[in-house]
Parts: sequence; structure tokens; C-alpha cells
Amino acid sequence: MKFHLERLDGRNRFTGHGPGYVEVNGERITTSVVVGESLLHRQWGASTVGLLTAESLAPLVGHDPELVLLGTGAGFRFPPRLVFGPLEEAGIGVEVMDTPAACRTYNILLAEGRRVLAAVIVE
Repeated sequence: MKFHLERLDGRNRFTGHGPGYVEVNGERITTSVVVGESLLHRQWGASTVGLLTAESLAPLVGHDPELVLLGTGAGFRFPPRLVFGPLEEAGIGVEVMDTPAACRTYNILLAEGRRVLAAVIVE
């Protein structure tokens, strides 16, 4: 699916997604990625929900989001609750959804001025 949002204000947005990729600002990315207003971490180590650990999410705390959207790939899979420990301890909300939904939701929340990060698994 291709979105038609443009990067008008210098903030990172998802501009598309499909099997095996997401697009951020028109750039096709084929690895799991963390996206924030001014953050684009292309080599996020969590390639599947099964490999997701608390250590995978702990670095997100330092970016001070109010909410993290976890995209679990093409389908919805809920990881073990312990994975969210660092975010919960910091008072950061977490929403789990499939990656396409996380991309769409991120763009909406970003447009609303929310401090949001999307950590999405690409498969």
C-alpha cells in the first residue's frame, strides 16, 4: 500500500508499506526499524516477535516518547509481557498491532503532535 503523505515539516512519516518493506519519507526499508519524529533507526535488532526482548525496547526510553507503537509484522502477535518492562517502568504507553496498522496509527498520532515512536517488525 502506498500512502500519499509528504514530508512537509521535516518529520519522519511512513509513506508506504507492503510485504517485506516499509517506506519512510519515500525510502524503502526492508529491515525492522524504529521511527520517531526525528529518529530513524534502520537496524533495529528485533526481526521477529519471538526475538523481541526487554533489551530490544529499553533504548526507546531515552527518546522520551509518551507512546510506543509496536508493529508485529504482517499479522498481530502479542509478545510476552516481560518485554515491556523498561517502557512500563518509565511510564511509557505501549500499543501492539500489526505493522501496517502501526504505520497508519503513527502518522495520525504524529500529525496530532503526539510524542510517538513506531518500532515495527518488517517481514
